[in-house]
Amino acid sequence: MTESFEAIADDVARLERRVSDVIFEAVREQLRSGDEGAKELERRLSRVRRSLQKAEAILRREDDD
Repeated sequence: MTESFEAIADDVARLERRVSDVIFEAVREQLRSGDEGAKELERRLSRVRRSLQKAEAILRREDDD
């Protein structure tokens, strides 16, 4: 395999940080406007973020084998 699990895990970690930034912006927007759509976006992105964190952890464990 040309790309290691560690490199993929690093990519996933970067993506998770980007999602975290979007969550922060959604929460800020909600606080400013009271928009319920922002709250739903925050929930969805939080689920994505947790999934990415799990994927990163799995990839890093696989690389240890």
